[in-house]
Amino acid sequence: MNEHGIGYGVAGSGRDRGSATGSGKRLKVGFLLARQFTISAFALFVDTLRLASDVDDKSGRLLCDWEVLSPSTHLIRSSCGIQVAPTSGLGDPERFDFIVVIGGLLGVEEPLAHEAMCFLQHASQKGVNLIGVCTGSFILAKAGLLAGKEACVSWLHHSEFRARFPKIRLTSQRIFVEDGKVTTCAGGSAVADLAALLVRRHVGEVAERNAMEILHLDRRRDGSNLQSRTPIALPVHSDDRIRAALLCMEENIDDRWDIERIAGHVGLSRRQLERIFRSKTGISPASAYEKVCMKKAALLLERTSKSMIEIALDVGFASSSHFSRRFRANFGITPRQLRERMRNRSETAAATS
Repeated sequence: MNEHGIGYGVAGSGRDRGSATGSGKRLKVGFLLARQFTISAFALFVDTLRLASDVDDKSGRLLCDWEVLSPSTHLIRSSCGIQVAPTSGLGDPERFDFIVVIGGLLGVEEPLAHEAMCFLQHASQKGVNLIGVCTGSFILAKAGLLAGKEACVSWLHHSEFRARFPKIRLTSQRIFVEDGKVTTCAGGSAVADLAALLVRRHVGEVAERNAMEILHLDRRRDGSNLQSRTPIALPVHSDDRIRAALLCMEENIDDRWDIERIAGHVGLSRRQLERIFRSKTGISPASAYEKVCMKKAALLLERTSKSMIEIALDVGFASSSHFSRRFRANFGITPRQLRERMRNRSETAAATS
């Protein structure tokens, strides 16, 4: 038991053997799990550490060590319902090389207890490295720890993050971003890439390779790799410059960047970007931008009760009439017709259920 009265599991069993590796110091990571956290993000991170630290599949903590931190002994429920027990109280943040916040569902009113938020702020003041995984970036932002930093979130959460924290620089193109002593990660499989990078830096290449091979991952992606998504279906997705431009368009639907600015964002001139789009997709960047906007508009029509003018403004149109004309040109029906079709479909499904 520790000073907080919380059991520690098997954390201490490998310390002497860790010293025998030569460094005399293991990579130590503390995890803060949000209420309704994403269990895959936690599992990928901690298992990468376990496999990197392991010898002969004995789950020993020879090279890495970790704790699940909490101000209380209560079980922490994940978004899928599985619960995880804390292994340590909060204590001194300086005993860790990294503190990792695993986020989850955004609808939770207080994802981390007040004491845990204060612990994060204290850790930042002490210069401890912080990592926000999945929606853990929202928690770091709420704690004031992303001021002046660039944050990385999944494309799924881009609009929500921008709405909540409009002053924070944001990307949903890259899989993770390191900015000083704060790192934010989009989640998903990118968690294993980030954890493997930490292992390589702080433990070594052999440990990283051991983890990657057992996880059946051919290679570790860098943070600059694009998130595995293309906003619209085009004939060619293999060119990262096209994908990056499309993702940039999606991130900037409401304020509509001009094509020259988008080209500069992906390291091209406007003429180069237009030539690449024409040769590989058969359409211009401007046409692609409109398709991205129209896809977003269709989703808003189907999933929200927003008015036509609200949706028009959300996708960069100043008037609902102009928006309606362009929507019909892309989909063959007006926005109102699409919404009516979805309403009829829902009523039919309800009547037959």
